[in-house]
Amino acid sequence: MTDLSHTLAGRAADADTTDRSYVGLAKQIHKLIAAGDVGPGARLPSERTLAERFGVSRTQVREAIIALEVQGVVEVRVGSGIYVAQAAQASAAMFKLPRGPGPIETLRARSVIESGIAALAAAERKDSDLDRLFGALRAMCENMDDKAANEAADRDFHLAIARATGNEMLVLVVTAMWDNSRADPLWKKIEEHFHTPALRAASQNDHQRIFAAIMTRDASAARTAMQAHLARVIGEFTQAWR
Repeated sequence: MTDLSHTLAGRAADADTTDRSYVGLAKQIHKLIAAGDVGPGARLPSERTLAERFGVSRTQVREAIIALEVQGVVEVRVGSGIYVAQAAQASAAMFKLPRGPGPIETLRARSVIESGIAALAAAERKDSDLDRLFGALRAMCENMDDKAANEAADRDFHLAIARATGNEMLVLVVTAMWDNSRADPLWKKIEEHFHTPALRAASQNDHQRIFAAIMTRDASAARTAMQAHLARVIGEFTQAWR
């Protein structure tokens, strides 16, 4: 591990720093593997070490590693670490990576935007909005063991909050954030690791608190409940692999 850390340190010092995104970091780590500096089965340094070596956040490291896993270059073993795949697709030609924000970055943006939307919904909602929210809550509860159906109801719940503001642009923004992330292969991979029935149950409790605040027109409580909900999801998706 010491030799590998030194190799990473040397390469990081020489790395092109023009691309500070998770995509740029994934390319740098991929180059080490493609060059044979890190062999199949080798365990990479921890998230913290990689973040320090490359001068990026741990969130960027998490998203870069997920991108590499999607490409079959590394294998993530929760509770153990990050390993170079035995049959790593580490050819000299760079694999294709999605552009744009990563899943955790999107969740953090949602926390900022949707907390404000929840507060506005509490002030502007109508009884018909409560009916839609309650219907989505009930569908989530009834489909706790059906991930796809539960997720569809979850989407309906968040969109119903946006519609309760009476602002169509906010509906479009929430729709785009939700649908773009779900179409992202990185999102699907990170969910494989961390999306569990326990997470769905915790989200149901979060949604109940959001609904209660909107129902009572408590804008401050609605904002806080939405922030807490998305912060918890981010916490689940960024827990250390080791």
